[in-house]
Amino acid sequence: MNVYYKKHHFGQRGATLIVALILLLILTVIGVAGMQDTTLQEKMVGNMRDRNLAFQASESALLGGEKYLQSAVLPVFANSGGLINDTYANLQPGNPAFWDSYPWSTNARTYATQFSELSAAPLYVIEEIKTMVAPVGESMKFGALKEIKSYRVTARAQGGTTDAVVILQSTYRR
Repeated sequence: MNVYYKKHHFGQRGATLIVALILLLILTVIGVAGMQDTTLQEKMVGNMRDRNLAFQASESALLGGEKYLQSAVLPVFANSGGLINDTYANLQPGNPAFWDSYPWSTNARTYATQFSELSAAPLYVIEEIKTMVAPVGESMKFGALKEIKSYRVTARAQGGTTDAVVILQSTYRR
């Protein structure tokens, strides 16, 4: 007895290939999006670290300026060497743009710091503010008040790159 089998020849239609290619395309898009997100997060973390480093260095220079003011005898503030007074040309310390255009490289004091990753050494400027006189009608019990001298310390530091710049100020009375 002869058995004949019917041969069914189905032509390949490529449905599996198309589905596999679509899935591969979807996975590629997800992978590329994930890589872009990771790259962006790494840039943000790097920039934040750079700014934090600049902030710490600026704060360190600010404390250095305040420590300088604690010395027993201060030199005359002659608008050089980072020691300026109220006669300094175009003095507008309350205006942030003033400190952006200030000649930091020629008229500031350098602060030696332990930060080795900075792009430049932190700098500070000490400004002598006009003397404040005690108001009329002081207490009879305490007598006349002493003359109060005030100083504004402005510190500037850069992080690991020149793009991260932090400027801090404090007022010091002595």
